[in-house]
Amino acid sequence: MSAQPHDTGLLEHYVKKILAAPVYDLAVRTPLQAAPALSVLLGNKVLLKREDLQPTFSFKIRGAYNKLMQLTAEQKARGVVTASAGNHAQGVALAARELGIRARIVMPCSTPELKVLGVRSRGADAVLHGESFPFALAHALQLADTSGCTFVSPFDDPDVIAGQGTVAMEILRQQQGALDAIFVPVGGGGLIAGIAAYVKYLRPEVRIVGVESEGSSCLLAALRAGERVVLPGVDGFADGTAVAQIGAHGFEICRHWVDEVITVSNDELCSAIKLIYDDTRSITEPSGALAVAGIRKYVAERGVREQTLVAVNSGANINFDSLRHVAERVAARAAV
Repeated sequence: MSAQPHDTGLLEHYVKKILAAPVYDLAVRTPLQAAPALSVLLGNKVLLKREDLQPTFSFKIRGAYNKLMQLTAEQKARGVVTASAGNHAQGVALAARELGIRARIVMPCSTPELKVLGVRSRGADAVLHGESFPFALAHALQLADTSGCTFVSPFDDPDVIAGQGTVAMEILRQQQGALDAIFVPVGGGGLIAGIAAYVKYLRPEVRIVGVESEGSSCLLAALRAGERVVLPGVDGFADGTAVAQIGAHGFEICRHWVDEVITVSNDELCSAIKLIYDDTRSITEPSGALAVAGIRKYVAERGVREQTLVAVNSGANINFDSLRHVAERVAARAAV
């Protein structure tokens, strides 16, 4: 499933949008942190892109703010509506508050309370609807249609993708030497599309590896089918990436420029959360640990050694009580 040479016009288009994205009005340049214990364990130099350190504890603030900045005065006056499992929701809520835009955000009823409170505390109207993201999305699109508000996609929008692509811009500036592969969590595909567009245009030799939860591997399914498909169901454990269909704009990039996609189990995610904590004393939510879990699997299967591998730690929005389940799964696995 290796990326093939293709016309780079689309990449150039996105690189220009990424370079022009005004995300730093709200987002911060996050550190690319060495993970010494992980590096020793895996026999490779592992670096963590700490997107959990954003103001909303997730990279999503980048794309949300870039999108809202592109709206016309009339669109801003009408307000925005979006659907999100939580991280995009908080990004839109904060961006809307800063820009004086009314925001209504539809979230699945299963959304962790921490994320719902994060939206409401930032002044947005949180509407809980449906058992999973696809139901929330359908309701949000209907609300946008009836209210005249602008729908802000959590991932399937060129301005959102460009905002997320600023993660790659920082990685390449922070790691100008050896860089073999970047591992990226995949939900709807906005983050990996933005990263792939920027990296493959400037440093095409760097591998872009998507990492999905086994229970919501919509990019892998689309790549195998040669077209976007809708998964019959999604596992909500990694709620930040529990998406049934890859975005159209993202897939346009991913089908040509993502080198491969790895899937990991929930137990592998729990183990990765512990490894990240042990190394950095930082907490990641399950979807935020996808990249590290992917690196572990990649190294085990490929036997690669002494490479420089970057994991995007995409978010830290996990209910405190959920950490008990994570710890129990790690303990149960260790006992086997």
